[in-house]
Amino acid sequence: MAGSGHQNAFQDSPPEDESSVISTRGLEAFGRKVTTTASHLIGPLADPASHPHYQTAMSEVHKQLRRPALQRSVFSLARTTPTDLVRSRLSSKEIQSRALSYVPEEMLRNIPDEENAYSLFQGFQATFPDFADDGKKHKRRASRGRKLLDEIPTHVDSPHAVQKLRKEKASMMHKLEMFSVRKNMASSEIREIDNKITNLQGMRKIILDRLASLEQEEALLEHEIVDVEGRLEEAQDLADEAESAAMQTPTKSDDDLESEHGDVVGFMSQSVYEKLPSASSTPSRGKKPRNIRRKSMPILHEHFKPGTMIRSVRAHQDSITALDFDAPFGLMVSAAMDDSVRVWDLNAGRCIGLLEGHTASVRTLQVEDNFLATGSMDATIRLWDLGKAHYDPQGSQFGKDDEDDGIAFGHPDDQPVDPPAGSMSDCPLFTLQAHLDEITALHFRGDVLVSGSADKTLRQWDLEKGRCVQTLDVMWASAQASVLSAGDSTWRQTSRATDASADFVGALQVFESALACGTADGMVRLWDLRSGQVHRSLVGHTGPVTCLQFDDIHLVTGSLDRSIRIWDLRTGSIYDAYAYDHPITSMMFDTRRIVCAAGEDVVKVYDKVEGRHWECGAGIAEAEEGKTPAIVERVRIKDGYMVEGRRDGVVGAWTC
Repeated sequence: MAGSGHQNAFQDSPPEDESSVISTRGLEAFGRKVTTTASHLIGPLADPASHPHYQTAMSEVHKQLRRPALQRSVFSLARTTPTDLVRSRLSSKEIQSRALSYVPEEMLRNIPDEENAYSLFQGFQATFPDFADDGKKHKRRASRGRKLLDEIPTHVDSPHAVQKLRKEKASMMHKLEMFSVRKNMASSEIREIDNKITNLQGMRKIILDRLASLEQEEALLEHEIVDVEGRLEEAQDLADEAESAAMQTPTKSDDDLESEHGDVVGFMSQSVYEKLPSASSTPSRGKKPRNIRRKSMPILHEHFKPGTMIRSVRAHQDSITALDFDAPFGLMVSAAMDDSVRVWDLNAGRCIGLLEGHTASVRTLQVEDNFLATGSMDATIRLWDLGKAHYDPQGSQFGKDDEDDGIAFGHPDDQPVDPPAGSMSDCPLFTLQAHLDEITALHFRGDVLVSGSADKTLRQWDLEKGRCVQTLDVMWASAQASVLSAGDSTWRQTSRATDASADFVGALQVFESALACGTADGMVRLWDLRSGQVHRSLVGHTGPVTCLQFDDIHLVTGSLDRSIRIWDLRTGSIYDAYAYDHPITSMMFDTRRIVCAAGEDVVKVYDKVEGRHWECGAGIAEAEEGKTPAIVERVRIKDGYMVEGRRDGVVGAWTC
């Protein structure tokens, strides 16, 4: 066969025109022949084989098929994919040009700038050197003779030694280059991580702003709910009074019955006792004020870094003497030496109103839910219901276009907005009067309130009846303890000379029938209110006790002797103690932290979980600006939300 001889010649390299898969001239000629053949096959001829044109066309097709170049092209076409078939006629630059012509313009504009000077292959070599050099599976093994030649010692000046050193130098230079590549890759990864952190911080700030707006709307909704509940109670009371009045009104039939009798009732013929109003008709005493509790607690401050300032306002024009708040971003009450008591909305940093009634400065106060107790230098204690304040949280400052982050952040130079007149006129409940000197400490829980005064007595009050039910004489208890301890073989000092500048009763706390009291002689006495006796005396402080707080196990006390002591209530011994540079004027703790005011422009914080001491306050932030803030006098903390009052009347809120 003639074609078989040509098949043996396939190994020879043919001309360029015939070796290609598709030849333009050959393809056109072949196409004309196929078209002619198809037209004869589809034509209306009954016997196409007898037609001379058909025979001529078929002979030409067979002739073309016997050409080696065409046979080679057909065989290559059978083994080639359409992609390779297209690329075989296009150069690399043309393929790139055609690929880029289909890329959208937006994608072309967003091509990232590559600052890395190393290629992907170099990075792979630097990261996985074993795969690039030593880790090859099919690495050719050196022969035994080559190993023996390498082990033969060579002279330093021999060509073999020079070549070996050059190879070693080249290998070390390559490793050095790989280290540079890896350093560059690590630096690029760090920059990429920094960019991601920056983006995440931006997203976090956006979500924090969203959380702040949600808490603001939540607070407004709770205020509306409380308002609706109050109106509902008033409407229910009016309905009940109308119903009881209708039941007590005599009916018309009774009047007619009396007129039918026609008997003239003589003077003094009816008993005067029958004319007295019955117990059911006697107007009852006013109901106990309603205890308003928040239905939800703010959580915004939990997502701030500890030590972040939330807000700072100038609350007073003189030194802060007492402050307290009910909940984070809730209501705060502050008192100062300027004889004013102000109520604040921590959510917006606005003054709700002024509490008027005391004739002297307030020395101590406590806020519990919507109730407030204040003790003053006028020897009186006043109770207030803050739930009756006429306050619109959507005041004039809300809803403005320039409002930004009003729920969380404030500027310390912002001036307080004067509250509307008479906003707290319905808040006073009653006044407790029995002490003979100024009130220096008080604490209430439930219906029991205990107060301490400079008259050296403690008084227990029944808030349900509004009167004093028990008086405890601290001096008598001290003298009694001295007499009882005189008969013991071991002497313990139970009384010291008091500091004239310190309050005799520095701090106290009550829980059911248990009372803890710290006095100017450095003693901490635990009282049993059921018997009115001192159950235990804790000896340890060498100065007046100014603050204390206890839980189920421990009692924490602060003193002017520049120390804070933690006592074990089960044994009465000292569990731990911390020393400071200045006297302790205020202290409080929550589940995790103990905070105290120690005569500095910062608040001292002790983290009980991590066991570390750190500082929080304006002294750290303003020190960088060259400012010197005032000394912190009072501090309160609840759930990581801390409020501190200073000598210049500024109050700051912080995350702790």
